[in-house]
Order: sequence, then C-alpha cells, then structure tokens
Amino acid sequence: MKKILIAFFAVFLMTFAGFASAVVDLNSATAAELDALKGVGAAKAKAIIDYRDKNGPFKTVDELAKVKGFGAKTVEKLRPELTVGGAAPAPIAAPAPKAPAPAAVAPKATAPAPVIVPPKSTVTPNPAPAKAKTSG
Repeated sequence: MKKILIAFFAVFLMTFAGFASAVVDLNSATAAELDALKGVGAAKAKAIIDYRDKNGPFKTVDELAKVKGFGAKTVEKLRPELTVGGAAPAPIAAPAPKAPAPAAVAPKATAPAPVIVPPKSTVTPNPAPAKAKTSG
C-alpha cells in the first residue's frame, strides 16, 4: 500500500511539473536547461549554444528559427517558455529588506499643574496703616 501511495504521489508531481516550468533565457541557459524544454533534446540544446557562441547573444526569440533544427512552428511552441535577456544577465539579487517604519509616538499627555490654594486663615492680616493727614 505504501508503494502505491508513493507511486501515485510521484505521478501527481510529474503531471503538474510542467505547469511550474520556469522561463529559460536563450542567452544564459545551460545545455541542461535547454534540454529540459519540451521538444529540445541534447543535440538541439548544443546547436543553440553553438549558434550563440558563433553569433553572439540572441536579440529576439524569433532568431531561434535560424538555429539548425528549429523552424517557425517549433519557435512558436517554445515561445511561452523562452526569453531573451542580456548576454550574461546578472543574477537577480534579493531585494533589501525594508527597515520598519518608526512607530508614530504620540506626545505624552500631561495633566495640568495643580492649583495650590492656601488654606483659609483665621488670622486677619494687619490692615495697611492709614496715611496721616497733614495740616496745612
């Protein structure tokens, strides 16, 4: 039973592997990457690389029709799986992680200063001395 499940799982993976195929760059692909394309075997992969070495990088996917063993129909079938980049594209670097945005700091709420009220005194303050009247 275990072998049957493993076999079923393997068939399942192979069935859907074609849906997850990556796009292959004609200018940087290895023979193994080209060979993995449906309809391209080892001989055609070598022909692509030989053409690329002799003529320089591909300018368009349509230029593949100039390679021995490839016609317009084959190019059209392979077009969704092919791309043409630079002669030697730089590897794509992972984007730098973004620094977290600083958290907005709300101003601290401060309580109003307390008003100090002196206690009522039972002693009355001295009244201001009366001004003396001068005669005259």
